[in-house]
Amino acid sequence: MTQNTGTALVTGASSGIGAAYAEQLAARGHDLILVARDAVRLRAAADRIGRETGVSVEVLPADLTSPADLAAIRDHVATEAGLQLLVNCAGLGPLGPSLDSPADLYDGMLDLNVRALQTLTFAAARAFAERGSGTIVNVSSAVALLPERFNAAYAASKAFVLALTQGLAAEVGGKGVRLQAVLPGVTRTAFFDRTGADIGQIPAEMIMEPDALVAAALAGLDAGEVVTIPSLPDIADWQASEAARFRLGPNLSHRVPAARYGLG
Repeated sequence: MTQNTGTALVTGASSGIGAAYAEQLAARGHDLILVARDAVRLRAAADRIGRETGVSVEVLPADLTSPADLAAIRDHVATEAGLQLLVNCAGLGPLGPSLDSPADLYDGMLDLNVRALQTLTFAAARAFAERGSGTIVNVSSAVALLPERFNAAYAASKAFVLALTQGLAAEVGGKGVRLQAVLPGVTRTAFFDRTGADIGQIPAEMIMEPDALVAAALAGLDAGEVVTIPSLPDIADWQASEAARFRLGPNLSHRVPAARYGLG
């Protein structure tokens, strides 16, 4: 990604990873459109970023679990002529193990982590494909690769983000549209405050700061990575995992069941 490549729209931009993206993209020269529910924090962040960097910062307060608000942001993404980068950071986490979290919490989680992200991703992909350029960054999670280690529904929602990003990258890559999935590990954000989890119980060496995470994610984007795992020391481990996955391809669909099932 180069300097001054148009406007970037960031969801979940009032805190945590989204706020770090807003600051670092502004430092790279992008004008910003910031989306989040907390209008007061959003405007305060916009004023500060605009003052410190000189870029144009527009705020669109919205609750992306609201169909009306989501439709408004979707339409903005689809019609904003200068938009060159969409960063989907907004997300909702669980309140403990799967069966201990309130059932209605999962409705909001699916609305935000899956439906809203897909809606905005498709809107941006169509607009970018028409003009032949544009980038979509979707924040997934490392738990997408280890669903046994975390709340099952949350891990599934983040696995959706990863699969959507990889699949769509293959579909629209030839049309000038780039996609990147970012898989953070444990990151020091308000996520833990909202879920009631104690980040102090996690070893300090496992916790990344949002600024470092986003800097690594942008470096991965610059390097052309479709999937960026900021904590992973050796990219060869991910490449081996992907190679093993693709080796399964020829045997994932056959006319008859595998012989090991003894069905004749």
